[in-house]
Amino acid sequence: MSDPSVTVAPRDHGGGIDAARTRFGGDRADWIDLSTGINPVPYQPGPLPADAWTALPDRAAADALCLAARRFWSVPDGAALLAIPGASAAIAMIPTLRPAGQVHIPGPTYNEHAAAFRLAGWQVEDGPCAAPDARVVVHPNNPDGRWHDPAAAPLTVIDESFCDIAPERSLIARATDPGTLVLKSFGKFWGLAGLRLGFAIGDPALIATLADRLGPWPVSGPALSIGCQALSDPAWAEATRTRLRDDADRLDQLILPRGATLTGGTPLFRLYDHPRAEALHDHLARHHIWTRRFPWSATALRLGLPGPEGWTRLENALERFE
Repeated sequence: MSDPSVTVAPRDHGGGIDAARTRFGGDRADWIDLSTGINPVPYQPGPLPADAWTALPDRAAADALCLAARRFWSVPDGAALLAIPGASAAIAMIPTLRPAGQVHIPGPTYNEHAAAFRLAGWQVEDGPCAAPDARVVVHPNNPDGRWHDPAAAPLTVIDESFCDIAPERSLIARATDPGTLVLKSFGKFWGLAGLRLGFAIGDPALIATLADRLGPWPVSGPALSIGCQALSDPAWAEATRTRLRDDADRLDQLILPRGATLTGGTPLFRLYDHPRAEALHDHLARHHIWTRRFPWSATALRLGLPGPEGWTRLENALERFE
């Protein structure tokens, strides 16, 4: 039995509104969370089948979702595809698919990959690494939006959680390479992070092992239905890409005149350098607007996009920053 007194140190992530409230006050509904890269205007699904909530997910629903995913992402023949309960589920398991060795994860980047590999006994390198046993890239990178063209390794992981903003940049064609896995997140671009849906695509042997370890019914009935609807709606996706680009430009126009420099990002989040990043972060927090700072930089500040109701509050708060 686990010891309830044992606590696990939190990892550095966006979110954390409850912790922000402890320091800066306010009800949860008062806060605008700009600390994540989640689309603030989510996909609106249609009615769900009556048994989506009450029955064990059936094979037909899972097959329909996987077919929609293959079409949406142009998954090549020869690559296997598995729907999973969020990309994080695969991230936690992937390091156990190969014997522990050296993994190259160029940083700074999303820290769950390194944490998962370390827990599995791997040596993590974030600098130049000529011939690692595994390689992980986040494409585009979180938080700076870098694009990658990684050299192959015996195990190659390409995390495309944010790639739906620019599908022409996807490395999905490499999903047929031996030892390669491409990860897709549903929560970011479609704005439904609470649905906990993702996909692992690639080497059939690796996908089969992941499927065995996840067991039956890894994805809920509502997630199967909503995911299938969304992935079968390319018009929504294209309109969303246009809106996200426009909103990212709008955010730049608000932040840059306040002494910031744009250093990277994507249409879902922007990374700025500001000489008073901590002061700006705290100032916005006092207005119940939560942004993202990083332990590796005193001047980096990342902002996601506000929803339609949040722009005026953000602009008014920034006008008061001195």
